[in-house]
Amino acid sequence: MKIVCLDLEGVLVPEMWIAFAEAVNIPEFRITTRDEPDYDKLMKFRIALLEERGLGLPEIQKAIETVDPMPGAKEFLDALREMTQVVIISDTFSQFAKPLMKKLGWPTLFCNELVTDENGKVTDYRMRCTPSKLTTVKALQSAGFETIASGDSFNDLGMIQASKAGFLFRTTDQIKKDYPDIPAYETYDELLAAISRALKD
Repeated sequence: MKIVCLDLEGVLVPEMWIAFAEAVNIPEFRITTRDEPDYDKLMKFRIALLEERGLGLPEIQKAIETVDPMPGAKEFLDALREMTQVVIISDTFSQFAKPLMKKLGWPTLFCNELVTDENGKVTDYRMRCTPSKLTTVKALQSAGFETIASGDSFNDLGMIQASKAGFLFRTTDQIKKDYPDIPAYETYDELLAAISRALKD
């Protein structure tokens, strides 16, 4: 049996921290896993910056409510789910994801959690497992699945490389240069066709 594992941000929806950065006009929040491969370092930076600027979960959620899936993302996901089982594996947080999951038709999502106090101040974050994407793919494989994976960032490389087939989607030029052996696509039609071929192999 085969299952497709997709990243969320940068593949199906815009980067939520970038949307938040634009909403609050603080460019430092634009740094993502495309820029910083050390996720713990990135999250500690974000939490410290939230503290410094007096911002918390309510402000982040308000910004995320205005975010829509990328054009064509829901149609791509719907078409893919007609072919096979799909799970979205993301390093985002459950407190961020609900509005976007509704807009995508409630696909299965494995993600993490923010730790907040009673006032919505972000004090920490809790990973579901580490490294979350690679560990999840290996667990699915141990349950009898062949995985096919796609993502756009440094933190997707483990699950892509560990899978039967793996693809980069709308990634950076640097990642494409560093990993020339991983097929890279720019459109949903291309990615859907590549996954379809992998499902038949």
